[in-house]
Amino acid sequence: MNKFRTHTCGELRITDAGKNVKLAGWVHSVRDHGGIVFIDLRDHYGITQIVINPQMDFYKTAENWRVESVISFSGKVVPRSPETINKKIATGEVELVAESMEVLGECEPLPFQVAQNDNAPENLRLKYRFIDLRREKLHNNIITRSKIISEIRRLMTEEFGFHEFQTPILTSSSPEGARDYLVPSRLHPGKFYALPQAPQQFKQLLMVSGFDKYFQIAPCFRDEDARADRSPGEFYQLDLEMSFVEQDDIFAVVEKIMFHIFSKFGNKKVDNPPFPKIPYKEALEKYGTDKPDLRNPLKMIDLTEIFKNTSFNAFANVVKNGGSVKAISVKGISDKPRKFYDDMIAFAQSVGAKGLAYIIIENDQEKSPIVKFLSKDEISAIKKEAELQNGDAIFFIADKKEKTLEIGAAVRTELADKLSLISNDAFKFCWIVDFPMYELDKETGKITFSHNPFSMPQGGMDALMNKNPLDILAWQYDIVCNGVELSSGAIRNHKPEIMYRAFEIAGYTKEIVDKKFGGMINAFKFGAPPHGGIAPGIDRMVMLICEEPNIREVIAFPFNQQAQDLMMNAPSEVEQKQLRELHIQIKIPEKKSTK
Repeated sequence: MNKFRTHTCGELRITDAGKNVKLAGWVHSVRDHGGIVFIDLRDHYGITQIVINPQMDFYKTAENWRVESVISFSGKVVPRSPETINKKIATGEVELVAESMEVLGECEPLPFQVAQNDNAPENLRLKYRFIDLRREKLHNNIITRSKIISEIRRLMTEEFGFHEFQTPILTSSSPEGARDYLVPSRLHPGKFYALPQAPQQFKQLLMVSGFDKYFQIAPCFRDEDARADRSPGEFYQLDLEMSFVEQDDIFAVVEKIMFHIFSKFGNKKVDNPPFPKIPYKEALEKYGTDKPDLRNPLKMIDLTEIFKNTSFNAFANVVKNGGSVKAISVKGISDKPRKFYDDMIAFAQSVGAKGLAYIIIENDQEKSPIVKFLSKDEISAIKKEAELQNGDAIFFIADKKEKTLEIGAAVRTELADKLSLISNDAFKFCWIVDFPMYELDKETGKITFSHNPFSMPQGGMDALMNKNPLDILAWQYDIVCNGVELSSGAIRNHKPEIMYRAFEIAGYTKEIVDKKFGGMINAFKFGAPPHGGIAPGIDRMVMLICEEPNIREVIAFPFNQQAQDLMMNAPSEVEQKQLRELHIQIKIPEKKSTK
C-alpha cells in the first residue's frame, strides 16, 4: 500500500462504503459540530469529508491545524445520512471516519484564503502563486490548458500528419517586431544571443530542408508592455508551417483546429467552417478595427458623399478638410429616453469625438437637433443608405478619416453593450485578409512594413516594381475570435530577388538583409518551395475558452504588468563575478527629479 494514500480525494463513491482507506491532501476547511470535527480534505482530484470523533487521541490537536496544512488520514468509508449528502461534490454520498492521522506539511498563516475568494490584490497572488494555484477556478484553468495542448498535439500528428520539431531558444537578434530579450555571450565578448520572438526563420528553413508539415508548441519571448490579452515576457503559440500551399490550405487546417478545440473545451456555440473572410480595408470601414467582434451586429456605413455639399457646417467642414462621415444605425430604439442619447454623446466625447449627432425615426418623422440643417434630399439619402425604418435611430461620427474609424469602433461597442446586442453564448471567428504590404511610419514618414516582412506580396515582383508601395497588398492574414486576435500568418516570400526588392522599398540595403537574414535568404538560393504558416496564441485561446478577461489567469507562473516575477524575484541583480565573465558593465540611469 502507498505510504500516503490508497485513494485520491475525488475518488470515493457509495460503492466504497465499508472499505478501510488512506487519503492525503490539504485541509480545505474545518468545522466543529457539537464536538465532532468535520474536515474537507482536498487534493488535485477533488474533496472528501473527514469525520474526527472526540474519542480519537488526535482529536484535540485538530483545533491547532491551520487550513492548507497537508495531512494524511486513515479510516473507514461510511455512507452519509440522506439529509447530509452533498450533491455539489463527486464524493458527496460518503465520508471518511478517521482512525489515524499524520501531519505531512504544516502551513503558516496564509496571505489570502484558498477556500474562498477574498479579492486579494493581483501582485500578492502572484507573489504566492503556488498558493493561488490551489484555488479551484485557477487550478481548473491550468488543467484545461494542459488538456487543450495535449489535444492540439494529437490533432496535429494524428489528424493532419504534422511533425513536431524544436527550434533554437538562443538565436540572433531580429530588427523587426517587438524588443528582443538579449543574452550575452561569455565566449564571444561583446556579442549577444536573442531569445526568439517567434521561430519564424527556423520554421521556414525546415520547409527549405524538405520537411512538409511542421508544428511546435513554441515558447516566444518579447520585451513588451502588458495588456489584458497579452502577458509580457514569454508566451506560447501553436507554431505551424506547410510547404506547397496557398492561403486557403492554411485556413482549412486552422479552421478545423479551432472548431474542434473550442467546441470540445468551450461552453459556447462555434459556427461551422469556413469562417468569414473580411478584407483589411473592409474591416476598418465597417467595424473601425481589424479585430472585429462579429457577435456585435452593428456596422458602420460611409455617408461622406451625401454630405459633400451639405449646408450643415459641422459635417461640411470635415468633408472639405478631407475627413469622413460615418454612421451606425440601430433598429427599434426610438423609445429610448433622452438620457440614453445624452449618455452616448458623453461617451463619444470621452473617446475623442467633438460630439455625436443622431436622428430618430418615429411615426415617419425625423427627430433630431440636426434635422433642421439637412435638406430633404440629404435626409432621404441617409434613410435609403442606412435602410432606416420607423423606430430606428442613426448616429453620426465626423472627423479625420483615421479618427472617425477609431471613434466609430468605440461607439459601436458601447451601443452594443448598452443595448445587450452581443451574444455571450457564441465564439465568432473570422479571417482578416489582404493586409497592405507597407505603411507610412507616423514619426518618420518613411515607408515601412505594415505586418510581416517575410510575406509574399500579391502580384510578386511586378507589384513591387510597378505599383505604389502603399497600394501593394500582401498574402497576410489574421484569425480573430470575439474581437481578440489569435494569430497572424502569411504565405512566405521564398524568392531571394523578390525579398531583396521588398526590403529595399522599406529602406534595407542588400548588405543589411544579408547580415540580418543571411541564414534564411542564403537557403532560399538553393531551392525553396512555396510555403506558408501561422501561429495561434495558446494563451489567448485558453483565455477565451475559460472565459477569463485577463490572460494571466490561464498561465501558471506569469509576470505581473511590470514584467516581474514576484515569486522568484526576477529580474534581479547578479554578482559582479558573473558580469565580469560576460564583459558587461552596468550603468544605471539617473532618476529624474520630481521637483
